[in-house]
Amino acid sequence: MEVILYLSNGYPTIESSYKMAMEYADAGCKMLEVDFPSRDPFLESEFLAKRMEKALEACDDYTKYMDSIVTIKKTLPDVQLLVLAYESTVEEIGVRKFIDFCLEHELKDILLVGLRGNKIKDEIIKAGLKVSCYVQYHLPKEEIEQAKQSNGFVYLQAKPYEGQEKNEDYPTLKDGIGYLRECGIDRPIYCGVGVHAPEDIKMVKDAGADAAFVGSTILKLHGDIPAMKEKIKEFRAQCK
Repeated sequence: MEVILYLSNGYPTIESSYKMAMEYADAGCKMLEVDFPSRDPFLESEFLAKRMEKALEACDDYTKYMDSIVTIKKTLPDVQLLVLAYESTVEEIGVRKFIDFCLEHELKDILLVGLRGNKIKDEIIKAGLKVSCYVQYHLPKEEIEQAKQSNGFVYLQAKPYEGQEKNEDYPTLKDGIGYLRECGIDRPIYCGVGVHAPEDIKMVKDAGADAAFVGSTILKLHGDIPAMKEKIKEFRAQCK
């Protein structure tokens, strides 16, 4: 069980985000989700969308973001990188260029979001990369089928939203993970959304997940590095 931290690539500058990755690693981070900031981050919270906007104001050249990811990977060879990119960003970079970049630098785990269809996703998978699949807490049948047909990790919603539909047959996160396994999904299951405190990490671990995503809780501590690193250690302590 591991904690996956989120890195806003390029916020407030590419150099500062690189330094933040080093701080994450120094605090014990072993898995890192790093993004390509999107020009239309319609799936993000206002908090993350603003960070992407500011990053692109500082640098709108995706080649430089690619260079920064390579630098992080070379500097932190023991940290597993997950790459997040909107489909529209991949199109802007160039699908073949994006694929070749990921293959060359062994960036095999892709969170491809904002899909308008399966064409680009299928092309990326055919090239040998692994594309994750998001499954909501209430386990919609169509999302289960998509997860079964994909080849990357399953990103399972860790906590339901207030008022969100419930699955009476699988009411808990542990039940949901068990059901995914029963469906034949033997790939890693990483849980996120609503993971804000150390006790949430323990809940995800006890449910049988392979890792938990932690985002805004750590991002909001960037102004106080000692406090941020202590919080990372608190989260990771729940993985043991």
